[in-house]
Amino acid sequence: MEEKSIETLGEFGLIDHLTRNSKQFSSSTHLGIGDDCAVLMANDEEHLLVSKELLLEGIHFDLTYVPLSHLGFKAISASISDIYAMNGKPTQVLVGLGVSSRFTLEAVDSLYEGIHRAAAMYGVDLVGGDTTSSVSGLTLSVTVLGTVAKGKITYRKGASVNDILLVSGDLGRAYLGLQVLEREKAVFMANPTIQPELDDFDFLVKKQLMPEARKDVVEVFAALGITPTSMIDISDGLASEALHLCKASALGCVLFENKIPYHEDVVLNAETFGLAPLTCAMNGGEDYELLFSVSPIDYEKLKGNPHFTPIGYFTDRHVGCKLQDNQGALHEITAQGWRHF
Repeated sequence: MEEKSIETLGEFGLIDHLTRNSKQFSSSTHLGIGDDCAVLMANDEEHLLVSKELLLEGIHFDLTYVPLSHLGFKAISASISDIYAMNGKPTQVLVGLGVSSRFTLEAVDSLYEGIHRAAAMYGVDLVGGDTTSSVSGLTLSVTVLGTVAKGKITYRKGASVNDILLVSGDLGRAYLGLQVLEREKAVFMANPTIQPELDDFDFLVKKQLMPEARKDVVEVFAALGITPTSMIDISDGLASEALHLCKASALGCVLFENKIPYHEDVVLNAETFGLAPLTCAMNGGEDYELLFSVSPIDYEKLKGNPHFTPIGYFTDRHVGCKLQDNQGALHEITAQGWRHF
């Protein structure tokens, strides 16, 4: 039998492979691998949520155009987004740092300025971590802790047929922001005397460099007395996240192309890069918006809310995961976004 490569397995196949023999030894582990966070037993009223992000220079970020303060902010935001995806409240973060000798103390201070700014925004405490030298650039690891009431926790699984799928905010800006930055980097590398032209792309570039986790969405749920039936944050593109929710609940879905929300800057600038707005939303990623489902009854409480857009619904699993285009034709949803290997 031909041996599979890590590239062939992909990120989630590798996770399944590495954890296939994992056993649970502690009674306090309520849910281990398989969702945005691990879920641990805290007390009779709450669960403890734990998640980790690992960011490597040259893989997850390019310091040619990513300011260190923005990187620190984004690392915390991306980690905390996992807590909100479980309908939880983040409480503490731990930061691991691997740094090479090319970085000055001022550079590391800049990184931590962004970390502290994000911690203040989300109301979390920086309670520890680790530092070490590195021979391969900058490595940043963030562990985030949070809590959620037992009756309010939301998993990727739990949806039912006819539950409505909604998304917060708009999609595609972060991916187009990356295209802008990569284009300006190429121009600079060809001629370092040319200054980058970013003035017309503020909303796109900011969404890429300094995304904000959707704390406000969880607060709206609490105010309206809603617990989503399933939820995930959009880090790898809408297509990938929709497939995750369908797989977790053993359901299919139908998404509507004409319902997917875009910022006007995505509509105006996508064609410049030979892209369609739909491609940016479905396969771009790093928007860190929330994709979630609610029952038809709870949907009435959200109907017309400017924070959310209904984009589809869950179906029987035998229908599959489909996108209905503007002409009414159905297409199979496939994940073509960020590949980690």
